[in-house]
Amino acid sequence: MTSTSKFTPSDSRLCDLEPQRQQIQQWFQDCRTGTLALFQNVDAETFRQQIHPEFSPIGWHLGHIAFSEGLWILEHCAGQPPLLPQYRRLFAADGLPKAERCNLPNFEEICEYLEAVRAQVLQYLQIAPLDQQERLWHWLLQHESQHSETISFLLQLHRWASGAEPQAKLHSPEAQAVSRPWDEMICIPAGTFEQGNDSLDAIDNERPVHLVHLDTYWIDRYPVTNGQYRQFIIAGGYDHSEYWSELGWQWRQTNAITQPLYWRDDPGWADHPVCGVSCYEAEAYARFVGKRLPTEAEWEKAASWHPKTQQRQPYPWGEAFPSAERCNHDHLQGQTTAVDAYPSGQSPYGCYDMLGNVWEWTASWFDGYDGFEFYPYRGYSQVYFDGQHRVLRGGSWVTRPWGLRSAFRNWYDPGTRQILAGFRCAQDVELAIAASDRPEA
Repeated sequence: MTSTSKFTPSDSRLCDLEPQRQQIQQWFQDCRTGTLALFQNVDAETFRQQIHPEFSPIGWHLGHIAFSEGLWILEHCAGQPPLLPQYRRLFAADGLPKAERCNLPNFEEICEYLEAVRAQVLQYLQIAPLDQQERLWHWLLQHESQHSETISFLLQLHRWASGAEPQAKLHSPEAQAVSRPWDEMICIPAGTFEQGNDSLDAIDNERPVHLVHLDTYWIDRYPVTNGQYRQFIIAGGYDHSEYWSELGWQWRQTNAITQPLYWRDDPGWADHPVCGVSCYEAEAYARFVGKRLPTEAEWEKAASWHPKTQQRQPYPWGEAFPSAERCNHDHLQGQTTAVDAYPSGQSPYGCYDMLGNVWEWTASWFDGYDGFEFYPYRGYSQVYFDGQHRVLRGGSWVTRPWGLRSAFRNWYDPGTRQILAGFRCAQDVELAIAASDRPEA
């Protein structure tokens, strides 16, 4: 595939923007390498299969990445005609219904499409007015990252169904002999903090930054583990309506749920975070142990606010970009890890695993902050401000680094049982004091 279009520099400020161009190009290349790596050993049937009824085939997501990059950069910014207009209906988000997206070009043909679009995009990048467009380029990087995570999620479902799940990576014998206080909580003192994100990489629903006052509360140092959740199952938590909300109990009875969807009742996974639980199950467990789910503001303060500097930071550990030493993300481990595996990734308050490992349910409904403005189109976030979706925070072990930060907001229907989603609990200060005499952080 080739194109005869030529881009000619016309702005004397090009040199001033060269560092941004080089960084964007490197990130785009790194992100694409990771996306394509997901398709190693994927056969043609799996490539086209609708693995989950609510999601498109993984091959469609790959083609949609190319289509979106061409739409926003080549068409909207460069004023070019569609590179391959025959693909528009197939790969546009508002084209075919998900169930009709299985009739796809093969992997090699979609890779040619990706390469053709990317070649033109990188050519345009050399003259793009980044002082006006840089936010869009960051958005596209995260758009690919999010679809990459969806591909990873669907492939994980496929592996689970085929019995190809990995074995747990155990702690050392010395660590196994230590009784870990997984139910330990951290006290977050009352005060005002800045919630949200106004940097170039901020998705529209993260904006604007705003002040929030919170009373003192307690939050779990670690996500809830499989070992902890097992106690809820053993105690008959799924059979006692008093632990469940009214809607949650209706959901549990209707679906005859008795355990998490991807349950691992194996000692090797005991110190890994529980996953595959709906928000209803997370709430029921929290009530079982005398706690509740945190609001997303409580979660974000515990993850991002530095009590000494009284400033927010993009990551629990500070300003440094996510790395293999600080959190479990970007397929670095290929599965979940023990909830205490990343001490260097702790938040200023001392919370572990606030980013990576598993997404965490919160008690908050997904909605726009005051002053919300959609970007780059109305339906990206705003269509989900319907009072039917709960916020999740923190990212998972497959989340790409460009979509991993304390302010990032994910959302699902509360009945969704996602293999990458777990939770941690919070508690009001009065109940925490009554339960035990814990020292403040």
